[in-house]
Amino acid sequence: MVSTTVQNTGLFSNPLFIRSLGWANLWVMFAFLFNNFATFWGGLPGAGFGNGAIGILQALLYPAAIALAILWTVRRRTVTLRQDSFRISDMNAAFIRACFWIVLLIGAVDTVISFLRVEDLLIGLVGEDMGKNLGRSQFRGPYVHFPLMILGVILAMRTKTLGFHWLTLMIVAAELLIVVLRFVFSYEQAFMADLVRFWYGALFLFASGHTLLEEGHVRVDIFYAGLQEKTKGWVNSIGTIFFGLSLCWMILLLGMAQKASIINSPLLNFETTQSGFGLYVKYLMAGFLGVFAISMMIQFVSYLMGAVADYRGEEGKYRPTGSGAH
Repeated sequence: MVSTTVQNTGLFSNPLFIRSLGWANLWVMFAFLFNNFATFWGGLPGAGFGNGAIGILQALLYPAAIALAILWTVRRRTVTLRQDSFRISDMNAAFIRACFWIVLLIGAVDTVISFLRVEDLLIGLVGEDMGKNLGRSQFRGPYVHFPLMILGVILAMRTKTLGFHWLTLMIVAAELLIVVLRFVFSYEQAFMADLVRFWYGALFLFASGHTLLEEGHVRVDIFYAGLQEKTKGWVNSIGTIFFGLSLCWMILLLGMAQKASIINSPLLNFETTQSGFGLYVKYLMAGFLGVFAISMMIQFVSYLMGAVADYRGEEGKYRPTGSGAH
């Protein structure tokens, strides 16, 4: 009989190393996001030793993040891989929950504003100056969307569910409303389709991290299902490092490295669709890619620690409560 006891050799011999690797990956990502915001929104020169003292400090954030992650892990050496995996997964669930509430609120409020503009009712309600301002994305973003983002975070802190069940229900309601208004009342506006696309994009991209947790992603394999638990842990660990984390970093670096990058540019310009009376959320949909990469990065780190724990034969494995792997 083959023993299921793990021989602590090789890359996974020291759980402290894996935990440090995972936390360092997250802290470096947070440093990258902070530098991105400070540089392109705050006007700082950007990380680089040729950008003066501020640029040097921004560049030093990355080694500092690694050092602090290692120190954080060493000071908590009694924490197991399983415990850190669950803690990181819970952190990601809170982040995703906030994102779902944000898009739900922004979609609903933006739809009301767009409807009032289409029907020439907005100026009569809020005045000419405010009506014109609400027709500019540079105003609607900071003064309407940003407060709704704060409200979404507050609601996420007060609730315990992920929130995509409600978002799914709202998508169905929005689709049903389009059908009824189009075929019964012959009424259709650009903001109606924009709302469905906005919520659909959020649903599919934001739910990916939770789907990974629940083993719900399609896994096309021939041999994996028959492997031992230890071997599955090894396969998942290697795959997470070389495919999962690398994919997330590729999205972040390509999308946010420069001011004109595919994520940064729409966000900085509050980009909208060509339809003047549609929703003003195109810039947010570009940001969905960033949210996807961030949430998947966090969940992949949790997945990595759980996979190494599987390899080492640690107890307490998370059992998916959903439909399971396909």
